[in-house]
Amino acid sequence: MYGFITLFKKEILRFWKVGFQTVMAPVLTALLYQMIFSHVLSQHVEAYPGVSYTAFLIPGLAMMSMAQNAFANSSSSLIQSKITGNIVFLLLPPISAPAFFGAYLLASIVRGLVVGCGVLLVTAWFGLSLPAQPLWLLVFAVLGCGVLGALGIMAGIWADKFDQLAAFQNFLIMPLTFLSGVFYSINSLPPLWRSISHLNPVFYMIDGFRYGFFGQADVSPWLSLAVVGGCFVALSLWVMRLIASGYKLRH
Repeated sequence: MYGFITLFKKEILRFWKVGFQTVMAPVLTALLYQMIFSHVLSQHVEAYPGVSYTAFLIPGLAMMSMAQNAFANSSSSLIQSKITGNIVFLLLPPISAPAFFGAYLLASIVRGLVVGCGVLLVTAWFGLSLPAQPLWLLVFAVLGCGVLGALGIMAGIWADKFDQLAAFQNFLIMPLTFLSGVFYSINSLPPLWRSISHLNPVFYMIDGFRYGFFGQADVSPWLSLAVVGGCFVALSLWVMRLIASGYKLRH
């Protein structure tokens, strides 16, 4: 466990020492989204009965920020270690694949949750009420960060340079998060786009997270839990297998 704990602490310190960039910047970005979209659409959109658009927007922005930052934490750490060459100092000690994976994953979850709490804190004065289902809220927050953290580890292992990692983020992560119902309810979409949205796993993260606040959602929270939990387990097993094989790490 010493290797796991040391690597976990190292990953926490890595993002915390530049907290203005890794925590404050995404919180500010979410606040700007909240101010702009709520100003433009608050009088024209009601996503859920009895829930203002301003309040509806906050959980979506928080989950989007958590997911993007969980991905960024693990992916950027691994690609930096590979490019600078210090990845060898992480591979020489006898750290098992599950411990290696767990340290990066938990650090990503921590960063995601810290950013999410920051977003909720600075946007709560827009009218967000107390969570209706706090347990569901916590489950989807942790699982959502876990899925994107595991995906970030995969991207960091696969990428050989920052350009490849940027392409992964710009052409996969950004579309998945922005087209997941952050700014709208998918029930307002035409049938074709509604069906396409149901294929997006990030939609289920955000919809389940919203259910924790309002007790209302576009789909059953149990369905969202099954999709998000299944993605997390599948990605975790796949990534641990990549780490154990040494793919693009040892050769």
